[in-house]
This record gives sequence, structure tokens and C-alpha cells, in this order.
Amino acid sequence: MPPPRKRGKGLRHRLAELRGPETQAKALDARALAALAANPGCRRRAILDGAGVDKAALAGALGSPSVFGQSQFAFVRGNAFEAKVKADGGTELLRLAHEKLDRGAEPPAGARVPDLTAQGPEGRTARTELALREAAESPGDWTLLDHPMLALDVAGSLAFLEPDAVVVHPDGSWTVVEIKSFPMLDGAADPAKVGAAARQAAVYVLALERVAERLDPPPRVRHRVLLVCPKDFSNLPTASAVDVRKQRAVTARQLARLTRIEEIADTLPEGVCFSPELPAEQLEQAVESVPATYAPECLSACELAFHCRDRSRAAGAVTSLGRPVRAELGGLTTVGDVLAAARGEAGDPDDPAVAALRRAAALRAEALASAAEGTREAAEGTREAAEGTREVAPCR
Repeated sequence: MPPPRKRGKGLRHRLAELRGPETQAKALDARALAALAANPGCRRRAILDGAGVDKAALAGALGSPSVFGQSQFAFVRGNAFEAKVKADGGTELLRLAHEKLDRGAEPPAGARVPDLTAQGPEGRTARTELALREAAESPGDWTLLDHPMLALDVAGSLAFLEPDAVVVHPDGSWTVVEIKSFPMLDGAADPAKVGAAARQAAVYVLALERVAERLDPPPRVRHRVLLVCPKDFSNLPTASAVDVRKQRAVTARQLARLTRIEEIADTLPEGVCFSPELPAEQLEQAVESVPATYAPECLSACELAFHCRDRSRAAGAVTSLGRPVRAELGGLTTVGDVLAAARGEAGDPDDPAVAALRRAAALRAEALASAAEGTREAAEGTREAAEGTREVAPCR
């Protein structure tokens, strides 16, 4: 086993080493953060995302390419719809915000749309915070922030997040706006897609709350976000207010459980690098040096899911069967352990999981024996019927 990485280097320098020389860091967006929060025990994803590794390229280099992602057509369609929603200084967007979230306020007219242009993500983050501060200090008007930049500390690594928009209400409160290209049919959208949008918006709400905490007095960050989608089968925008308090609480709790990136980096062997340019064998050793926590849900959220699934199945890990199954099996961590316990070859009989497995195995054996007996009786009945038919058949 190679010696662990030596301390002393700055975290940013170490993450650059892990990413590979001359490799541009991949930004950690809200979608990735929501997926990371859904599996906080996966140290592999935490370090790869923290280092800005392109997991799609990494999966391809390992021979297990990912197969999910947004199509180019959907990307172009989404951009066109967002431009339509924000046209004319966001008039339609602000109208929807007033209608769905703040009917008691004065209708938006001549809203402020501050320029958030700045150099680099740090500059854009500072410019966004300044615009939010100015809007909070002069309430009474509507303000629309188009693609603001927010920062959120994630396990010791700074993630820069870019919501579609943030609306400042006349009372000084803030609302996150999510613009999606999937339709709302008769006022309702696909629940799965709405849930994914809510989890993503919850990350933005958390980041906005960090900005609000630095102001005195802190403005209220609304927990009802504005989800804007095409109406029915048209390209006309409609909206719905989505309460993300539950998603926000879950995301905050899960992100707090993440092992700090610096602690994971300190346990890695010296010289480990995740650059897709490395030979496949060396790259696989580097990836396997960080433990993963695979679950079937990873297939829709992580580019490395197919690689991790293959390794999980090869090791016989019960996590490949899903988290609910893993939770029911207690200390039995492999399929081999489970089968041995069910057959009575291993395991503590007083363990509830072992007792349940043995009971299930006994019931299965009883059911199979009963089915076999029924099959045998049916076969005998068929044979007797056939013999009786031959006896009564007329002679020719």
C-alpha cells in the first residue's frame, strides 16, 4: 500500500494535482450538488466533484461510459424558451412571480435588472451579492437578477452556482426562479421532473440564505420557488409555486454529513491522479483507491455509476440491490454472507436479519416442495387419463 499523501500543500494545489496537470476544473453545479447530497456516504464522488474532475470523461477512459445527459436538441430548446421568458426585461417572468407568489404587492412595472457582468466566478459572485445588498437597502421595487452567481461551501470546497434567475420582491424578500422546458399540462407537470427541479432549487435557496446571513438585517429567502414551464403544447410560459422546504432541509442535512474534501485527500496515496489521459490500468487503480457507496439510484445521477455497479456486483455487495435491502440485512454486507446465513451455514441465529432469512428460506423450500408435489400429481393424473383413453378407444 503506497504511503498516504503528505500534508503541507494547500487544498487547491492538491485538488489540481488530483485533477491532472493542465486540466480545467469542471464546475460543480446545483444538479451535481443535489445528486451528491442524495448519496453523502460516497467518498469517491465527493473527492472527484471537489477536485473538479470530469466524471463523464473519466468513465469513458475506464471503459464504462455514461449514457445519460441532456440532448443537444433539448438544450437548444431550453435556451430558446428561457430567452422568451426573460424578454423585454423579464416582463413576463415578473408578471408570473406577482401572480403566483405576491398578489398583495404592486404589479411590477419598470423593474430593475442590474448588470451582473464581472471577471471570473469570484467576481460574478461579489457582483451578485452587491446587487442583492442594494436591492435589500432600497425596498419598494421589483428587481430581477438574470443568471446571478452564488457560492456555497461544500465539504471545504467552494461551489459556484448559477440559478436561472432570482427575483427581489418589493418587501425585500428573495425568490429563486427555475425555468424548465418540460411542459405543464392542465396546470400540472411530470412529478418526477418537478421533484428534480425542486431539489436543484433547494440548493440555490441554501446558497441565497448564506448571502442573506451576511446582511443586516438579513432579508427573507422564500421557500416557495417559481417554476416556469411551457403551457400545454405551446411555447407560452406558465408557472407554479413549488414549496421546497422539505428538499432544502434534506439537502442541508446531507451536505453537512459529507466528509470534508481535505480529509479524503489526505488519505489518498501519493501520486494519485484522476486524469482521463492516464493509462486505463493506472486510472482504475486511482479510482479504486477511494471507496464508493454504490446504489441503483446512482444510475440516474452519476457518470461513474456503471463502473461502480460492475465493481459492486463483482464484490457481491448487497448495496447493488438497493438501499432498502441493505438496511434490512444489518451486518450482512455481501450476497455470499446472505446466502450462507439463509442456508444455516453462518450467522448468529439470534440476529433478526439471520432469523428472517432462515425463515424465508424454509418457506421457500416448503413452497417449492408443495409445487413439485402438485406437479407430480398433475402428471400422474394426465398419465392415468391418457391410459383410460386408450382403453376405451374403438378398434379399427
